[in-house]
Amino acid sequence: MGLDRLQPQRFELKYLLSERVALAVRNFVQSYLEIDEFGATQPNLSYPVHSLYIDSEELTTYWHTINGNKNRYKLRIRFYGDSTDSPVYFEIKRRVNDAILKQRGSVRRDAVDWLLAGHLPASSHLLSEDPKQLIAVQRFCELLIEIKARPKAHVAYLREAWMSSGDNSARVTMDRQVRCESESTARFSTQFRDPVYVFGPNVVLELKFTGRFPDWFRELVRVFGLTQCSAAKYVDGVVLMGEHSLSPFLQSNREAMQKAVDRKMLRKERTNTTGVSSVA
Repeated sequence: MGLDRLQPQRFELKYLLSERVALAVRNFVQSYLEIDEFGATQPNLSYPVHSLYIDSEELTTYWHTINGNKNRYKLRIRFYGDSTDSPVYFEIKRRVNDAILKQRGSVRRDAVDWLLAGHLPASSHLLSEDPKQLIAVQRFCELLIEIKARPKAHVAYLREAWMSSGDNSARVTMDRQVRCESESTARFSTQFRDPVYVFGPNVVLELKFTGRFPDWFRELVRVFGLTQCSAAKYVDGVVLMGEHSLSPFLQSNREAMQKAVDRKMLRKERTNTTGVSSVA
């Protein structure tokens, strides 16, 4: 993944499609955009994307999305293969009202454990000399330290990406086979053990643009009768797995709450039987 197609600031709209509609959308989109060079030679024009999501024991960033906070962020480490020589990308994805802001920096794999342990990065930890990337990784580590975040979930999918030539002002992506499973270590393996398929057989379509909403985006939505929806891969994956599967803290709290409920039910049963509560 040599070229960086990052849109640092953009708007994005998401839709869920059947595979049949996704293929028709592909035919529509190719009149306006060019296929991403990474997917051009791959089966179904798609390349694999893997992300390790980082969150606190209380799942702070997850709950910010669930609660609909207008200003929120997610921390993730993106990777594209198993090779120990390939970089990983520390990414901050922010939502500020309706805008998406992204920062990221390419990091050497042998530096990841050091950074996740709470140390701030040095330029030697990065694969790029771009100061913006160092600033991005520094901010990532500051946020990680602030919420005491650790690896929580591995999310992967096959991405078909289309982009405008030259200015990168418009992108269309279609993500298939979105999978998620809990992951508490920075192992960066593309292999899954027992994932959930977050959106089943559906395809996640994202329309991404940096300026005004393109007229042909509007026509695409009209022609295919698309309905905008939320499709947060990490968050929806956690909902399917259950929050407690990612966090010993939440698991212990759930057990404590269940014991409290059990004691309450036992107290109620004994009160109903004897008229007197005998449980302290």
